[in-house]
Amino acid sequence: MQFQATDIPAVIIVTPKKHGDARGFFSEVYKESEWQKAGLNYSFVQDNHSFSAPVGTLRGLHFQTPPFAQDKLIRVTRGRILDVAVDIRRSSPTFGKHVAVELSAENWRQLLVPIGFAHGFVTLEPDTEVQYKVTALYSAANDRGLAYDDPDVGIDWPLPPGGAILSEKDKRWPRLRDLADAFD
Repeated sequence: MQFQATDIPAVIIVTPKKHGDARGFFSEVYKESEWQKAGLNYSFVQDNHSFSAPVGTLRGLHFQTPPFAQDKLIRVTRGRILDVAVDIRRSSPTFGKHVAVELSAENWRQLLVPIGFAHGFVTLEPDTEVQYKVTALYSAANDRGLAYDDPDVGIDWPLPPGGAILSEKDKRWPRLRDLADAFD
């Protein structure tokens, strides 16, 4: 298993080994002992799975507030996404900056998004499936978000000509400068 820091060191690209032959492949996509050797100690409590049929489906930018704040480990099992993590830790030197990483079933990379980041992705292929582990259970009362198109954050989303396909909730998230629930 390979662990690679991004431009924001708290966000880490994880690439599991994939062993293939004529039958297919086998991969240990998460192994606690490997993570601990790398100095990463997380206790995942829930696995989530999303399916997005059209290209341009944008989910995010989401986070949960304490005591239900979540670390996330995201991977793609079918298709391809641009996965984005925005630093919303007010005291961080990278506050308001983001990391964007392409994850796909082909490149087999995963992205570790720690607490204190808003997370989202846009699908780059039809019929994309994303799976992710989280360290806290979902809490509707602690569910928050950040506007995906905030010009102060400046994410260059690769959107199709018709634009992003969003949920009603994701259309209403505030901009970073108006975000009352940023982390300290």
